[in-house]
Amino acid sequence: MGPDTRGALRHVLTHLLTPLLMCIGMGLAYLGAFSQPEPHELPVAVVGSGPSADNLARGIAAKAGDKLAVRTVTDRDAAVRALRHQDVFGAYIPGRHAPELLVASAGSDTTAVAVQKVFTPVAARTGAPLKVTDVARPADGDPTGQGIFFLLVALSIGSYASVAVLGAAGAALPMRLRAALAVATSLVVSVFGAVLAGPVFHLVDHGLGGLWGMAWAYSAGILLVGTGLHTFLKRWTTLGMMVLFVMLNFTSAGGVYRPELQNGFFAGLHSFWNGAGFVEGTRSLVYFDSNGLGGHVLTLALWLVAGLAVTAAAWWAEARKRRPAAAGHGDAGPEAEEEMEEAVGV
Repeated sequence: MGPDTRGALRHVLTHLLTPLLMCIGMGLAYLGAFSQPEPHELPVAVVGSGPSADNLARGIAAKAGDKLAVRTVTDRDAAVRALRHQDVFGAYIPGRHAPELLVASAGSDTTAVAVQKVFTPVAARTGAPLKVTDVARPADGDPTGQGIFFLLVALSIGSYASVAVLGAAGAALPMRLRAALAVATSLVVSVFGAVLAGPVFHLVDHGLGGLWGMAWAYSAGILLVGTGLHTFLKRWTTLGMMVLFVMLNFTSAGGVYRPELQNGFFAGLHSFWNGAGFVEGTRSLVYFDSNGLGGHVLTLALWLVAGLAVTAAAWWAEARKRRPAAAGHGDAGPEAEEEMEEAVGV
């Protein structure tokens, strides 16, 4: 084997490392997050007052262990309010002849199904079928309620794939121009997302303006984080973006399973990761009377601030290095082209 062949082989093997690490990371993330969903302190309620309701709640809690967090609420109206505030995810109304379970599937269809599995045997003891009432249904264009999550996937791909173009092909541009292009690109991505969510697929039937605003903040945060990271990570930026905004992001967003059905690691990420901020913020705006919306918007805003901080750090680092060779060439070069092909092809 000649030196040219050995050099080419090393070049290929080096670049194969990224997709192989992606394979390992995606397997660990997705299987770790989705392979064994089961309730953990899932909040539910028994509707009623007095000893009978208290005894039923205690009996369910004792049998469920740490899978459920059972409470009582006084009446049906209180139960509906608790569901619409997402304080609970199921409310059981006992009755000898017509037991009823209230759910809010717009918050998570899989959680609603899990709650039904819990209370169906409880109702079966009465000998009467369980009536299930959905107090917050998703839009007609999104019957499973997971369309918002798949919209998140589209926004994410448009954002992190654009990072490779801005960081590699735009390497000769000053950071302030790359940052401006990142913000402009995020605007375009968010408009695409709003069009898909509204007139194209009717994933939401109102609140489209608010959805667009959150989509822009989400996309801008990713693009600014990635544009800044590219200065430090170079061709490893693609892997870094996949870890941050696919492996950890999609799995903790709550689009497939809410955190109450996941293990502690991904449930913890759900409380502050940007994908969860977008998914839960959109649900709150569209289906739950904006309850908790401020916290989700704050999450997106903090990620946007983090993106600005990383970009500012990259700006400072590049100013110190003053790379004249990079500034004098408009061509991204073979390595940059390979990076762009790798990122867009994922």
